[in-house]
Amino acid sequence: MEKIENEAARYASFLEHRLSLYKLAGDLVQQHDVDIGIVLSSPTNKPYSFFHPTVEVVSQRLMKPNVELGDTTKLAATCVRNNVNEIEYKLTELKIREDVASKQSVILDQAKEMREIGWWEDVEKLKTDEVTQFEAWLDVADFNMKNRLKQLENEVASNAS
Repeated sequence: MEKIENEAARYASFLEHRLSLYKLAGDLVQQHDVDIGIVLSSPTNKPYSFFHPTVEVVSQRLMKPNVELGDTTKLAATCVRNNVNEIEYKLTELKIREDVASKQSVILDQAKEMREIGWWEDVEKLKTDEVTQFEAWLDVADFNMKNRLKQLENEVASNAS
């Protein structure tokens, strides 16, 4: 490895590697339930840090590795861990929703292509896979219409309040 001479390129590379390091630290925390602390100084001398669960817990463990943590510190660490777990759960849920939306988008695109062709106008001529695609498109359209209707009803209800 060589030092990157261009300051802008060095800083950009630092930021990229810093994020990678934080991701690896987060993975260690998630997979192994460890306490971790990272302190960095950027090429522009700006400090960066990552601590889990808290700075206090990590520094106490570093200074006195064989001493039991106090009740307040344990409680704070537990709260932080619970918050991290909750956020991870929400991220997982959002990823699932993103995947579903992506699949729905593909189905809608396929349905749009088929609609442009006009195959849906004569249902009796559809093959089995085309009926399945059409049914999926109808399901997605039904879901989207009901979802939009709920949004509109909620808007009306909140405006009436």
